[in-house]
Amino acid sequence: MATASFRTKLFLGALSTAVIALVVAGVLFAESMRVRADERLEQTLVAQARLASELLSRSAVVTADSPLPVLDDQADRMGRLLDARVTLIAADGRVVGDSAETLEGVAALENHGTRPEVLEAKAAGVGRSRRHSDTLKIDMLYVAVPVQNRAIAFVRIALPLTGIRQQLRPIFNLTLLALGVALVSASAIAWIISGRLGQRVHRIAEVAQRYRAGDLRPPLLDYGDDELGMVARALDGSVQELGRRLEELARDRAQIEAILAGMIEGVIVVDPQGRVQLANDAARRMLRLDELVPGRHYVESIRHPAIAALVAAALAGRAPDGLQLSPPRDASRTLVARAAPVVSAGSHGAVLVLHDITDLRRADQIRRDFVANVSHELRTPLTAIRGYVEALSEGDITAAERQRFLEIVARQTMGMERLVRDLLRLARLDAGQETLDVGPCDVRGILRGVVDDLTAMLDERRQRVEVAVAGDAAALQGDAAKLHDVVRNLVANAATYASEQTMIRVDASRAGNRVAITVSDEGPGIPEGDLSRVFERFYRVDKSRARDPGGTGLGLSIVKHLVELHGGEVRAENRAEGGARFTITLPAPL
Repeated sequence: MATASFRTKLFLGALSTAVIALVVAGVLFAESMRVRADERLEQTLVAQARLASELLSRSAVVTADSPLPVLDDQADRMGRLLDARVTLIAADGRVVGDSAETLEGVAALENHGTRPEVLEAKAAGVGRSRRHSDTLKIDMLYVAVPVQNRAIAFVRIALPLTGIRQQLRPIFNLTLLALGVALVSASAIAWIISGRLGQRVHRIAEVAQRYRAGDLRPPLLDYGDDELGMVARALDGSVQELGRRLEELARDRAQIEAILAGMIEGVIVVDPQGRVQLANDAARRMLRLDELVPGRHYVESIRHPAIAALVAAALAGRAPDGLQLSPPRDASRTLVARAAPVVSAGSHGAVLVLHDITDLRRADQIRRDFVANVSHELRTPLTAIRGYVEALSEGDITAAERQRFLEIVARQTMGMERLVRDLLRLARLDAGQETLDVGPCDVRGILRGVVDDLTAMLDERRQRVEVAVAGDAAALQGDAAKLHDVVRNLVANAATYASEQTMIRVDASRAGNRVAITVSDEGPGIPEGDLSRVFERFYRVDKSRARDPGGTGLGLSIVKHLVELHGGEVRAENRAEGGARFTITLPAPL
Protein backbone atom coordinates (compact mmCIF):
# COMPACT_ATOMS: atom_id res chain seq x y z
CA MET A 1 0.00 0.00 0.00
CA ALA A 2 2.86 2.42 0.84
CA THR A 3 4.55 1.76 -2.50
CA ALA A 4 1.29 2.35 -4.38
CA SER A 5 0.70 5.63 -2.53
CA PHE A 6 4.25 6.81 -3.28
CA ARG A 7 3.86 5.88 -6.95
CA THR A 8 0.49 7.65 -7.23
CA LYS A 9 1.81 10.88 -5.74
CA LEU A 10 4.83 10.84 -7.97
CA PHE A 11 2.67 10.14 -11.04
CA LEU A 12 0.25 12.99 -10.28
CA GLY A 13 3.08 15.45 -9.70
CA ALA A 14 4.85 14.56 -12.94
CA LEU A 15 1.59 14.64 -14.90
CA SER A 16 0.68 18.09 -13.53
CA THR A 17 4.08 19.45 -14.50
CA ALA A 18 3.76 18.03 -18.01
CA VAL A 19 0.25 19.51 -18.46
CA ILE A 20 1.38 22.98 -17.37
CA ALA A 21 4.48 22.86 -19.60
CA LEU A 22 2.52 21.70 -22.65
CA VAL A 23 -0.21 24.30 -22.19
CA VAL A 24 2.34 27.12 -21.82
CA ALA A 25 4.28 25.86 -24.84
CA GLY A 26 1.12 25.62 -26.95
CA VAL A 27 0.00 29.14 -26.06
CA LEU A 28 3.45 30.59 -26.75
CA PHE A 29 3.67 28.74 -30.07
CA ALA A 30 0.23 29.89 -31.21
CA GLU A 31 0.96 33.48 -30.27
CA SER A 32 4.37 33.31 -31.96
CA MET A 33 2.82 31.98 -35.18
CA ARG A 34 0.22 34.73 -35.15
CA VAL A 35 2.79 37.47 -34.56
CA ARG A 36 5.11 36.11 -37.28
CA ALA A 37 2.25 35.86 -39.76
CA ASP A 38 1.25 39.47 -39.06
CA GLU A 39 4.86 40.60 -39.44
CA ARG A 40 5.27 38.79 -42.76
CA LEU A 41 2.01 40.27 -44.02
CA GLU A 42 3.09 43.75 -42.95
CA GLN A 43 6.51 43.37 -44.59
CA THR A 44 4.87 42.19 -47.80
CA LEU A 45 2.49 45.15 -47.84
CA VAL A 46 5.34 47.61 -47.19
CA ALA A 47 7.33 46.16 -50.09
CA GLN A 48 4.26 46.24 -52.39
CA ALA A 49 3.45 49.80 -51.36
CA ARG A 50 6.98 50.99 -52.09
CA LEU A 51 6.91 49.21 -55.43
CA ALA A 52 3.59 50.83 -56.30
CA SER A 53 4.94 54.23 -55.18
CA GLU A 54 8.00 53.83 -57.39
CA LEU A 55 5.86 52.81 -60.41
CA LEU A 56 3.47 55.72 -59.92
CA SER A 57 6.35 58.18 -59.44
CA ARG A 58 7.82 57.14 -62.80
CA SER A 59 4.54 56.61 -64.64
CA ALA A 60 4.09 58.60 -67.78
CA VAL A 61 0.36 57.87 -67.77
CA VAL A 62 -0.41 59.52 -64.44
CA THR A 63 0.12 63.29 -64.69
CA ALA A 64 -1.17 66.31 -62.91
CA ASP A 65 -3.93 66.66 -65.55
CA SER A 66 -5.02 62.99 -65.44
CA PRO A 67 -8.80 62.74 -64.96
CA LEU A 68 -10.36 60.69 -62.18
CA PRO A 69 -11.24 57.69 -64.43
CA VAL A 70 -7.59 57.32 -65.46
CA LEU A 71 -6.42 57.40 -61.86
CA ASP A 72 -9.10 54.96 -60.72
CA ASP A 73 -8.24 52.63 -63.61
CA GLN A 74 -4.59 52.76 -62.50
CA ALA A 75 -5.67 51.75 -58.96
CA ASP A 76 -7.78 48.87 -60.37
CA ARG A 77 -4.86 47.55 -62.42
CA MET A 78 -2.52 47.63 -59.41
CA GLY A 79 -5.13 45.98 -57.23
CA ARG A 80 -5.46 43.08 -59.68
CA LEU A 81 -1.69 42.70 -59.96
CA LEU A 82 -1.08 42.81 -56.20
CA ASP A 83 -4.27 40.96 -55.21
CA ALA A 84 -4.93 43.66 -52.63
CA ARG A 85 -6.97 46.80 -52.19
CA VAL A 86 -5.08 49.78 -53.65
CA THR A 87 -6.15 53.34 -52.79
CA LEU A 88 -4.67 56.45 -54.43
CA ILE A 89 -4.85 59.62 -52.31
CA ALA A 90 -4.23 63.20 -53.44
CA ALA A 91 -2.23 65.73 -51.44
CA ASP A 92 -5.43 67.26 -49.98
CA GLY A 93 -6.66 63.83 -48.79
CA ARG A 94 -9.15 63.17 -51.61
CA VAL A 95 -9.37 59.60 -52.85
CA VAL A 96 -8.64 59.66 -56.58
CA GLY A 97 -8.61 55.90 -57.12
CA ASP A 98 -9.63 52.71 -55.29
CA SER A 99 -9.46 49.18 -56.61
CA ALA A 100 -12.34 48.07 -54.35
CA GLU A 101 -14.77 50.82 -55.42
CA THR A 102 -16.47 51.87 -58.62
CA LEU A 103 -15.81 55.26 -60.12
CA GLU A 104 -18.97 56.61 -58.45
CA GLY A 105 -17.97 55.02 -55.15
CA VAL A 106 -14.54 56.64 -55.33
CA ALA A 107 -16.12 60.07 -55.71
CA ALA A 108 -18.31 59.39 -52.67
CA LEU A 109 -15.48 58.27 -50.36
CA GLU A 110 -14.68 60.58 -47.46
CA ASN A 111 -11.43 62.47 -47.19
CA HIS A 112 -8.51 60.17 -46.22
CA GLY A 113 -6.06 62.87 -45.23
CA THR A 114 -6.63 62.23 -41.50
CA ARG A 115 -6.29 58.45 -41.64
CA PRO A 116 -3.58 57.22 -39.22
CA GLU A 117 -1.52 55.48 -41.87
CA VAL A 118 -1.55 58.58 -44.12
CA LEU A 119 -0.47 60.87 -41.27
CA GLU A 120 2.32 58.47 -40.29
CA ALA A 121 3.47 58.13 -43.92
CA LYS A 122 3.59 61.91 -44.22
CA ALA A 123 5.76 62.12 -41.07
CA ALA A 124 7.92 59.00 -41.28
CA GLY A 125 7.82 57.86 -44.90
CA VAL A 126 5.81 54.68 -44.19
CA GLY A 127 2.48 54.45 -42.37
CA ARG A 128 0.86 51.34 -40.92
CA SER A 129 -2.54 50.83 -39.31
CA ARG A 130 -4.81 47.94 -38.30
CA ARG A 131 -8.55 48.66 -37.96
CA HIS A 132 -12.03 47.75 -39.07
CA SER A 133 -12.91 48.92 -42.58
CA ASP A 134 -16.27 50.72 -42.68
CA THR A 135 -16.33 50.26 -46.45
CA LEU A 136 -15.56 46.50 -46.58
CA LYS A 137 -16.91 45.65 -43.07
CA ILE A 138 -13.83 43.53 -42.15
CA ASP A 139 -10.56 43.99 -40.21
CA MET A 140 -7.85 45.30 -42.51
CA LEU A 141 -4.12 46.04 -42.41
CA TYR A 142 -3.26 49.31 -44.15
CA VAL A 143 0.17 50.46 -45.35
CA ALA A 144 0.67 53.89 -46.94
CA VAL A 145 3.76 55.46 -48.51
CA PRO A 146 4.32 58.84 -50.22
CA VAL A 147 4.36 59.14 -54.05
CA GLN A 148 6.43 61.62 -56.01
CA ASN A 149 3.61 62.58 -58.37
CA ARG A 150 1.60 65.79 -58.78
CA ALA A 151 -1.71 63.98 -59.05
CA ILE A 152 -1.11 61.38 -56.33
CA ALA A 153 0.48 62.12 -52.95
CA PHE A 154 0.06 58.72 -51.27
CA VAL A 155 -0.60 55.15 -52.27
CA ARG A 156 -2.23 52.86 -49.73
CA ILE A 157 -2.41 49.07 -49.91
CA ALA A 158 -4.67 47.02 -47.67
CA LEU A 159 -5.26 43.31 -47.05
CA PRO A 160 -7.87 41.65 -44.84
CA LEU A 161 -6.59 40.08 -41.61
CA THR A 162 -9.32 37.45 -41.61
CA GLY A 163 -7.55 35.52 -44.38
CA ILE A 164 -4.42 35.17 -42.27
CA ARG A 165 -6.44 33.92 -39.31
CA GLN A 166 -8.08 31.30 -41.56
CA GLN A 167 -4.67 30.20 -42.88
CA LEU A 168 -3.37 29.79 -39.33
CA ARG A 169 -6.39 27.78 -38.13
CA PRO A 170 -5.11 24.42 -39.55
CA ILE A 171 -1.75 25.05 -37.88
CA PHE A 172 -3.45 25.75 -34.57
CA ASN A 173 -5.54 22.60 -34.94
CA LEU A 174 -2.42 20.53 -35.63
CA THR A 175 -0.76 22.16 -32.64
CA LEU A 176 -3.66 21.15 -30.40
CA LEU A 177 -3.48 17.61 -31.78
CA ALA A 178 0.29 17.48 -31.13
CA LEU A 179 -0.22 18.77 -27.59
CA GLY A 180 -2.82 16.08 -27.00
CA VAL A 181 -0.50 13.35 -28.24
CA ALA A 182 2.32 14.80 -26.12
CA LEU A 183 0.06 14.82 -23.07
CA VAL A 184 -0.85 11.16 -23.52
CA SER A 185 2.83 10.28 -24.04
CA ALA A 186 3.83 12.29 -20.96
CA SER A 187 1.21 10.44 -18.90
CA ALA A 188 2.60 7.09 -20.02
CA ILE A 189 6.19 8.13 -19.32
CA ALA A 190 5.24 9.50 -15.88
CA TRP A 191 3.49 6.24 -15.02
CA ILE A 192 6.49 4.16 -16.09
CA ILE A 193 9.01 6.34 -14.21
CA SER A 194 6.89 6.34 -11.05
CA GLY A 195 6.74 2.55 -11.25
CA ARG A 196 10.50 2.28 -11.50
CA LEU A 197 11.02 4.59 -8.53
CA GLY A 198 8.57 2.49 -6.53
CA GLN A 199 10.62 -0.59 -7.33
CA ARG A 200 13.77 1.20 -6.11
CA VAL A 201 12.12 1.96 -2.77
CA HIS A 202 11.16 -1.68 -2.45
CA ARG A 203 14.72 -2.89 -3.19
CA ILE A 204 16.21 -0.43 -0.68
CA ALA A 205 13.84 -1.79 1.96
CA GLU A 206 15.01 -5.32 1.15
CA VAL A 207 18.68 -4.26 1.62
CA ALA A 208 17.80 -2.74 5.01
CA GLN A 209 16.19 -6.01 6.06
CA ARG A 210 19.32 -7.94 4.97
CA TYR A 211 21.59 -5.65 7.01
CA ARG A 212 19.28 -6.19 10.01
CA ALA A 213 19.71 -9.95 9.59
CA GLY A 214 23.53 -9.58 9.74
CA ASP A 215 24.46 -9.80 6.04
CA LEU A 216 26.80 -6.81 5.60
CA ARG A 217 27.93 -7.47 2.04
CA PRO A 218 27.69 -4.30 -0.10
CA PRO A 219 24.65 -4.49 -2.39
CA LEU A 220 25.10 -4.26 -6.14
CA LEU A 221 22.55 -1.50 -6.59
CA ASP A 222 22.61 1.87 -8.38
CA TYR A 223 21.12 4.14 -5.76
CA GLY A 224 21.10 7.29 -7.92
CA ASP A 225 21.70 10.87 -6.79
CA ASP A 226 18.29 11.76 -5.34
CA GLU A 227 17.01 11.62 -1.75
CA LEU A 228 16.45 7.88 -2.00
CA GLY A 229 20.08 7.43 -2.99
CA MET A 230 21.21 9.60 -0.07
CA VAL A 231 19.28 7.46 2.42
CA ALA A 232 20.63 4.23 0.90
CA ARG A 233 24.21 5.49 0.82
CA ALA A 234 24.00 6.62 4.44
CA LEU A 235 22.88 3.11 5.36
CA ASP A 236 25.76 1.53 3.45
CA GLY A 237 28.26 4.07 4.79
CA SER A 238 27.73 3.07 8.41
CA VAL A 239 28.51 -0.55 7.49
CA GLN A 240 31.44 -0.03 5.13
CA GLU A 241 33.26 2.81 6.94
CA LEU A 242 36.15 0.80 8.35
CA GLY A 243 37.10 -0.88 5.08
CA ARG A 244 36.69 2.38 3.20
CA ARG A 245 39.13 4.20 5.49
CA LEU A 246 41.84 1.65 4.82
CA GLU A 247 41.25 1.91 1.10
CA GLU A 248 41.35 5.70 1.30
CA LEU A 249 44.75 5.65 2.96
CA ALA A 250 46.25 3.60 0.14
CA ARG A 251 44.46 5.66 -2.49
CA ASP A 252 45.59 8.97 -0.96
CA ARG A 253 49.18 7.85 -1.00
CA ALA A 254 48.95 6.88 -4.66
CA GLN A 255 47.20 10.15 -5.49
CA ILE A 256 49.91 12.23 -3.79
CA GLU A 257 52.59 10.46 -5.74
CA ALA A 258 50.67 10.90 -8.99
CA ILE A 259 50.02 14.60 -8.32
CA LEU A 260 53.63 15.33 -7.54
CA ALA A 261 54.76 13.45 -10.63
CA GLY A 262 52.34 15.39 -12.82
CA MET A 263 52.95 18.86 -11.39
CA ILE A 264 54.82 21.42 -13.47
CA GLU A 265 56.02 23.05 -10.25
CA GLY A 266 59.07 21.56 -8.59
CA VAL A 267 58.45 20.22 -5.08
CA ILE A 268 61.09 19.10 -2.55
CA VAL A 269 60.10 17.90 0.95
CA VAL A 270 62.73 17.96 3.72
CA ASP A 271 62.40 16.33 7.17
CA PRO A 272 63.40 18.06 10.46
CA GLN A 273 66.97 16.74 10.10
CA GLY A 274 67.31 18.35 6.67
CA ARG A 275 67.18 15.09 4.73
CA VAL A 276 65.36 15.06 1.42
CA GLN A 277 62.23 12.95 1.75
CA LEU A 278 60.54 13.60 -1.60
CA ALA A 279 61.42 15.34 -4.83
CA ASN A 280 59.48 15.25 -8.10
CA ASP A 281 60.85 15.21 -11.65
CA ALA A 282 60.02 18.90 -12.19
CA ALA A 283 62.37 19.91 -9.35
CA ARG A 284 65.16 17.81 -10.83
CA ARG A 285 64.70 19.43 -14.24
CA MET A 286 64.56 22.98 -12.89
CA LEU A 287 67.66 22.66 -10.72
CA ARG A 288 69.50 20.59 -13.34
CA LEU A 289 70.11 17.82 -10.79
CA ASP A 290 71.04 14.53 -12.37
CA GLU A 291 70.40 12.74 -9.11
CA LEU A 292 68.37 13.86 -6.11
CA VAL A 293 68.49 10.87 -3.78
CA PRO A 294 65.96 10.77 -0.91
CA GLY A 295 67.68 10.49 2.49
CA ARG A 296 70.62 12.76 1.66
CA HIS A 297 70.98 16.17 3.24
CA TYR A 298 69.58 18.99 1.17
CA VAL A 299 72.88 20.94 1.25
CA GLU A 300 74.60 18.02 -0.49
CA SER A 301 71.90 17.76 -3.16
CA ILE A 302 70.89 21.41 -3.73
CA ARG A 303 74.10 23.31 -4.19
CA HIS A 304 72.54 26.75 -4.49
CA PRO A 305 73.21 29.13 -1.57
CA ALA A 306 69.99 31.11 -1.89
CA ILE A 307 67.79 28.00 -1.99
CA ALA A 308 69.72 26.45 0.91
CA ALA A 309 69.11 29.62 2.95
CA LEU A 310 65.35 29.43 2.20
CA VAL A 311 65.14 25.82 3.36
CA ALA A 312 67.16 26.58 6.50
CA ALA A 313 64.79 29.44 7.41
CA ALA A 314 61.75 27.18 6.91
CA LEU A 315 63.30 24.45 9.08
CA ALA A 316 63.80 27.08 11.78
CA GLY A 317 60.04 27.68 11.79
CA ARG A 318 60.06 30.95 9.85
CA ALA A 319 58.15 31.73 6.65
CA PRO A 320 60.77 33.39 4.41
CA ASP A 321 59.87 35.54 1.42
CA GLY A 322 60.15 33.98 -2.00
CA LEU A 323 63.01 34.86 -4.28
CA GLN A 324 63.76 34.88 -8.01
CA LEU A 325 66.82 33.14 -9.34
CA SER A 326 68.31 31.47 -12.37
CA PRO A 327 68.92 27.72 -12.19
CA PRO A 328 72.49 26.41 -12.35
CA ARG A 329 73.97 26.31 -15.85
CA ASP A 330 70.89 27.99 -17.40
CA ALA A 331 70.90 31.76 -17.01
CA SER A 332 68.17 32.20 -19.64
CA ARG A 333 65.46 30.83 -17.32
CA THR A 334 63.90 32.41 -14.25
CA LEU A 335 62.60 30.51 -11.21
CA VAL A 336 60.64 31.62 -8.15
CA ALA A 337 61.50 29.61 -5.03
CA ARG A 338 59.29 29.56 -1.93
CA ALA A 339 59.81 27.57 1.26
CA ALA A 340 57.41 26.99 4.14
CA PRO A 341 57.60 25.02 7.40
CA VAL A 342 55.53 21.85 7.70
CA VAL A 343 54.38 20.92 11.22
CA SER A 344 53.37 17.30 11.87
CA ALA A 345 53.12 15.26 15.09
CA GLY A 346 55.20 17.63 17.21
CA SER A 347 58.02 17.98 14.68
CA HIS A 348 58.46 20.19 11.69
CA GLY A 349 60.08 19.88 8.32
CA ALA A 350 60.04 22.10 5.24
CA VAL A 351 58.64 22.07 1.75
CA LEU A 352 60.31 23.91 -1.14
CA VAL A 353 58.23 24.84 -4.20
CA LEU A 354 59.83 26.03 -7.45
CA HIS A 355 57.89 27.89 -10.15
CA ASP A 356 59.29 28.37 -13.64
CA ILE A 357 58.18 31.88 -14.66
CA THR A 358 60.36 32.18 -17.75
CA ASP A 359 57.35 32.26 -20.08
CA LEU A 360 55.56 34.77 -17.85
CA ARG A 361 58.58 37.06 -17.85
CA ARG A 362 58.84 36.73 -21.62
CA ALA A 363 55.10 37.46 -22.02
CA ASP A 364 55.42 40.47 -19.72
CA GLN A 365 58.34 41.79 -21.76
CA ILE A 366 56.32 41.28 -24.97
CA ARG A 367 53.44 43.19 -23.38
CA ARG A 368 55.74 46.05 -22.35
CA ASP A 369 57.23 46.20 -25.82
CA PHE A 370 53.75 46.15 -27.35
CA VAL A 371 52.53 49.02 -25.15
CA ALA A 372 55.68 50.99 -25.93
CA ASN A 373 55.28 50.40 -29.67
CA VAL A 374 51.59 51.36 -29.66
CA SER A 375 52.36 54.48 -27.65
CA HIS A 376 55.14 55.39 -30.06
CA GLU A 377 52.96 54.82 -33.11
CA LEU A 378 50.14 56.95 -31.69
CA ARG A 379 52.32 59.75 -30.33
CA THR A 380 53.44 61.08 -33.72
CA PRO A 381 49.96 61.46 -35.32
CA LEU A 382 48.48 62.81 -32.07
CA THR A 383 51.25 65.39 -31.82
CA ALA A 384 50.70 66.42 -35.44
CA ILE A 385 46.93 66.64 -34.97
CA ARG A 386 47.27 68.73 -31.83
CA GLY A 387 49.74 71.07 -33.50
CA TYR A 388 47.60 71.67 -36.56
CA VAL A 389 44.43 72.03 -34.48
CA GLU A 390 46.19 74.71 -32.43
CA ALA A 391 47.25 76.42 -35.65
CA LEU A 392 43.66 76.29 -36.95
CA SER A 393 42.32 77.73 -33.69
CA GLU A 394 44.52 80.82 -33.97
CA GLY A 395 42.44 82.11 -36.88
CA ASP A 396 45.20 84.08 -38.61
CA ILE A 397 45.81 81.63 -41.43
CA THR A 398 44.78 81.73 -45.05
CA ALA A 399 42.07 79.56 -46.57
CA ALA A 400 44.70 77.53 -48.45
CA GLU A 401 46.64 76.90 -45.26
CA ARG A 402 43.44 75.97 -43.44
CA GLN A 403 42.61 73.43 -46.16
CA ARG A 404 46.13 71.99 -46.07
CA PHE A 405 46.05 71.72 -42.28
CA LEU A 406 42.68 69.96 -42.40
CA GLU A 407 43.97 67.51 -44.99
CA ILE A 408 46.98 66.73 -42.77
CA VAL A 409 44.71 66.21 -39.74
CA ALA A 410 42.45 63.93 -41.79
CA ARG A 411 45.44 61.95 -43.08
CA GLN A 412 46.84 61.49 -39.57
CA THR A 413 43.41 60.46 -38.29
CA MET A 414 43.04 57.88 -41.05
CA GLY A 415 46.47 56.51 -40.14
CA MET A 416 45.40 56.12 -36.51
CA GLU A 417 42.19 54.45 -37.65
CA ARG A 418 44.18 51.96 -39.77
CA LEU A 419 46.42 51.26 -36.79
CA VAL A 420 43.48 50.56 -34.46
CA ARG A 421 41.78 48.41 -37.12
CA ASP A 422 44.93 46.34 -37.61
CA LEU A 423 45.39 45.98 -33.85
CA LEU A 424 41.82 44.74 -33.46
CA ARG A 425 42.31 42.24 -36.26
CA LEU A 426 45.53 40.94 -34.71
CA ALA A 427 43.71 40.61 -31.39
CA ARG A 428 40.99 38.54 -33.08
CA LEU A 429 43.62 36.38 -34.76
CA ASP A 430 45.46 35.83 -31.47
CA ALA A 431 42.19 34.92 -29.75
CA GLY A 432 41.23 32.47 -32.50
CA GLN A 433 38.11 34.50 -33.36
CA GLU A 434 38.91 34.76 -37.08
CA THR A 435 37.23 31.84 -38.85
CA LEU A 436 37.85 30.61 -42.37
CA ASP A 437 35.11 30.51 -44.98
CA VAL A 438 36.84 27.76 -46.93
CA GLY A 439 35.90 27.16 -50.53
CA PRO A 440 37.38 26.93 -54.01
CA CYS A 441 39.56 29.97 -54.75
CA ASP A 442 40.47 31.30 -58.20
CA VAL A 443 44.10 32.40 -57.80
CA ARG A 444 44.01 34.51 -60.97
CA GLY A 445 40.86 36.26 -59.75
CA ILE A 446 42.44 37.01 -56.36
CA LEU A 447 45.60 38.47 -57.92
CA ARG A 448 43.56 40.48 -60.44
CA GLY A 449 41.45 41.91 -57.60
CA VAL A 450 44.57 42.94 -55.69
CA VAL A 451 46.02 44.76 -58.69
CA ASP A 452 42.69 46.54 -59.27
CA ASP A 453 42.56 47.65 -55.62
CA LEU A 454 46.08 49.13 -55.76
CA THR A 455 45.83 50.70 -59.21
CA ALA A 456 45.74 54.25 -57.85
CA MET A 457 48.78 53.69 -55.63
CA LEU A 458 50.72 51.99 -58.43
CA ASP A 459 49.85 54.68 -60.97
CA GLU A 460 50.96 57.43 -58.59
CA ARG A 461 54.38 55.81 -58.29
CA ARG A 462 54.49 54.75 -61.94
CA GLN A 463 54.97 51.15 -60.97
CA ARG A 464 53.61 48.14 -62.80
CA VAL A 465 52.70 44.64 -61.70
CA GLU A 466 53.30 41.49 -63.72
CA VAL A 467 51.20 38.47 -62.78
CA ALA A 468 52.08 34.92 -63.83
CA VAL A 469 49.96 31.96 -62.70
CA ALA A 470 50.90 28.42 -63.66
CA GLY A 471 48.08 26.27 -64.98
CA ASP A 472 48.27 23.78 -62.12
CA ALA A 473 48.32 26.58 -59.52
CA ALA A 474 45.15 28.35 -60.66
CA ALA A 475 42.95 26.89 -57.91
CA LEU A 476 43.24 26.11 -54.21
CA GLN A 477 41.04 25.67 -51.17
CA GLY A 478 40.87 28.58 -48.76
CA ASP A 479 39.14 31.80 -47.71
CA ALA A 480 39.25 34.01 -50.79
CA ALA A 481 38.72 37.26 -48.85
CA LYS A 482 41.55 36.57 -46.40
CA LEU A 483 43.90 35.40 -49.16
CA HIS A 484 43.08 38.66 -50.98
CA ASP A 485 44.14 40.57 -47.82
CA VAL A 486 47.38 38.57 -47.65
CA VAL A 487 48.44 39.26 -51.24
CA ARG A 488 47.25 42.88 -51.04
CA ASN A 489 49.44 43.55 -47.98
CA LEU A 490 52.47 42.00 -49.70
CA VAL A 491 51.98 43.93 -52.95
CA ALA A 492 51.35 47.19 -51.05
CA ASN A 493 54.48 46.57 -48.98
CA ALA A 494 56.50 45.97 -52.17
CA ALA A 495 55.13 49.14 -53.75
CA THR A 496 56.00 51.14 -50.61
CA TYR A 497 59.62 50.07 -50.39
CA ALA A 498 60.40 49.85 -54.11
CA SER A 499 61.48 52.88 -56.11
CA GLU A 500 59.33 54.64 -58.68
CA GLN A 501 59.11 53.27 -62.22
CA THR A 502 59.95 49.74 -61.06
CA MET A 503 58.21 46.45 -61.61
CA ILE A 504 56.57 44.20 -59.01
CA ARG A 505 56.18 40.57 -59.99
CA VAL A 506 53.57 38.18 -58.58
CA ASP A 507 53.99 34.49 -59.46
CA ALA A 508 51.93 31.43 -58.53
CA SER A 509 53.33 27.94 -59.01
CA ARG A 510 52.72 24.48 -57.65
CA ALA A 511 55.00 21.93 -56.02
CA GLY A 512 53.30 18.69 -55.03
CA ASN A 513 50.28 19.45 -52.90
CA ARG A 514 51.33 23.07 -52.17
CA VAL A 515 50.76 26.28 -54.08
CA ALA A 516 53.42 28.99 -53.74
CA ILE A 517 52.57 32.66 -54.33
CA THR A 518 55.64 34.90 -54.62
CA VAL A 519 55.73 38.73 -54.54
CA SER A 520 59.05 40.20 -55.72
CA ASP A 521 60.12 43.84 -56.00
CA GLU A 522 63.11 45.80 -57.29
CA GLY A 523 63.61 47.82 -54.12
CA PRO A 524 66.66 48.04 -51.84
CA GLY A 525 65.93 44.67 -50.23
CA ILE A 526 65.89 43.78 -46.54
CA PRO A 527 68.99 43.86 -44.33
CA GLU A 528 70.04 40.35 -43.38
CA GLY A 529 69.63 41.13 -39.71
CA ASP A 530 65.98 42.10 -40.28
CA LEU A 531 64.87 39.09 -42.35
CA SER A 532 63.97 37.03 -39.31
CA ARG A 533 62.02 39.88 -37.68
CA VAL A 534 60.03 41.50 -40.48
CA PHE A 535 56.88 39.61 -39.42
CA GLU A 536 56.99 40.96 -35.87
CA ARG A 537 54.45 43.57 -34.85
CA PHE A 538 55.59 47.14 -35.37
CA TYR A 539 58.99 45.94 -36.56
CA ARG A 540 60.20 47.94 -39.53
CA VAL A 541 63.41 48.10 -41.43
CA ASP A 542 65.22 51.42 -41.78
CA LYS A 543 62.44 53.91 -42.62
CA SER A 544 64.76 55.73 -44.98
CA ARG A 545 64.35 52.76 -47.33
CA ALA A 546 60.59 53.36 -47.60
CA ARG A 547 59.16 56.12 -49.78
CA ASP A 548 55.97 56.12 -47.69
CA PRO A 549 56.42 55.45 -43.98
CA GLY A 550 52.68 55.83 -43.33
CA GLY A 551 51.93 52.16 -42.77
CA THR A 552 50.93 50.75 -39.39
CA GLY A 553 53.82 48.27 -39.14
CA LEU A 554 51.30 45.47 -38.64
CA GLY A 555 50.62 44.36 -42.22
CA LEU A 556 53.27 41.63 -42.40
CA SER A 557 52.28 40.34 -38.96
CA ILE A 558 48.67 40.05 -40.18
CA VAL A 559 49.95 38.25 -43.28
CA LYS A 560 51.78 35.70 -41.14
CA HIS A 561 48.72 35.04 -38.95
CA LEU A 562 46.34 34.66 -41.92
CA VAL A 563 48.70 32.32 -43.78
CA GLU A 564 49.18 30.15 -40.69
CA LEU A 565 45.40 30.13 -40.22
CA HIS A 566 45.24 28.44 -43.64
CA GLY A 567 47.87 25.91 -42.59
CA GLY A 568 50.51 27.57 -44.77
CA GLU A 569 53.88 29.25 -44.31
CA VAL A 570 55.39 32.62 -45.27
CA ARG A 571 59.04 33.62 -45.57
CA ALA A 572 61.06 36.65 -46.64
CA GLU A 573 64.33 36.70 -48.53
CA ASN A 574 66.44 38.93 -50.75
CA ARG A 575 66.73 38.41 -54.48
CA ALA A 576 70.20 37.89 -55.92
CA GLU A 577 69.57 40.61 -58.52
CA GLY A 578 68.31 43.05 -55.87
CA GLY A 579 65.01 43.59 -54.12
CA ALA A 580 62.97 41.54 -51.66
CA ARG A 581 60.90 38.43 -52.24
CA PHE A 582 58.03 37.22 -50.04
CA THR A 583 56.76 33.67 -50.59
CA ILE A 584 53.63 32.10 -49.12
CA THR A 585 52.92 28.39 -49.50
CA LEU A 586 49.39 27.08 -49.07
CA PRO A 587 47.82 23.62 -49.19
CA ALA A 588 46.24 22.85 -52.57
CA PRO A 589 43.61 20.27 -53.58
CA LEU A 590 45.05 17.07 -55.06
